[in-house]
Amino acid sequence: MQLGLATRFGAVLMAGALIAGPAVAQQTFKINIPFQKDSHFGVAIDTFAEEVAKRTEGRYTIETYYNGSLGAERESVEAVQLGTLDMAFTSTGPVPNFVPEVAVLDVPFLFKDYAHARAVLDGPIGQDLLTKFDAHGMHALAWGENGFRNMTNNKIAIAAPEDLKGLKMRTMENPIHIQAYQQFGISPTPMAITEVFAALQQGVVDGQENPLSVILANHFEEVQKYVSMTGHVYAPAVFLMNAGLWQGLSDADKAHFTEAAKAAVVVNRARVDSDEENGIKYLKEHGVTVVEGIDKQKFIDVLAPVYADFGTRFGSVLTDIQAAQN
Repeated sequence: MQLGLATRFGAVLMAGALIAGPAVAQQTFKINIPFQKDSHFGVAIDTFAEEVAKRTEGRYTIETYYNGSLGAERESVEAVQLGTLDMAFTSTGPVPNFVPEVAVLDVPFLFKDYAHARAVLDGPIGQDLLTKFDAHGMHALAWGENGFRNMTNNKIAIAAPEDLKGLKMRTMENPIHIQAYQQFGISPTPMAITEVFAALQQGVVDGQENPLSVILANHFEEVQKYVSMTGHVYAPAVFLMNAGLWQGLSDADKAHFTEAAKAAVVVNRARVDSDEENGIKYLKEHGVTVVEGIDKQKFIDVLAPVYADFGTRFGSVLTDIQAAQN
């Protein structure tokens, strides 16, 4: 009789475990960034991981990977699309190769300042662009930030468009950037960000262009003499998730992941603001010549031919972004 009770009690426990199992099952997703942990991207994915764990009560764990350990940005976007990587937080540089509609954000001198850019991305235009990813095997959770790109090099203190002629500059694999930089007379050299420091150090390229946050995170002050505050392109970032994984989430968990990404964006943008505020002083203290007060209109004038092409290509979206007020 006692054995029968024990057997029945064990069966009840097993049945209970089977019923409760799915509710408490844990799932782990990997997310990759190209920069170190102590960077504007690092604080973003760390916050995202904390928020997901908190909001889902530990049912989902986000494993964070830094320094491109799971692939450079283009490789990461492709891996998320294919499902060989769960998630990525990436700049939009390589994204137009996968989601063409996003290319409009890379038009030089499109945004007048951070407030303008953030208002557009957080508003109807930016939120509509987020929906374009789903048709390409990815779900975009939220827009983050890389920042306004500035030019660095070892040959000349760039202050005017003519200073750019003949410079061999590392660029991202982005057709909009390359088209514009060729108009300046630059020789664009597409290269993953993880390869740039060594390329600058060895003289493979004369310079590169990136936001201050990226310049600081990669310690380019160690291998570059000049930084020119051109602010020529605003570079967003975006939280990406494989579309199949996204579709497998419950509606409640989809909301949790989205809100976690939005919370991470707040921290990410705050770090960019901090880097912008302190970056120039830091670079000067480390022996870099920083060119400020650049007349951007001179650069814009040189780009007139490519602007005509961009206007034809992007149409009303381009003009709507330019007209948006923060």
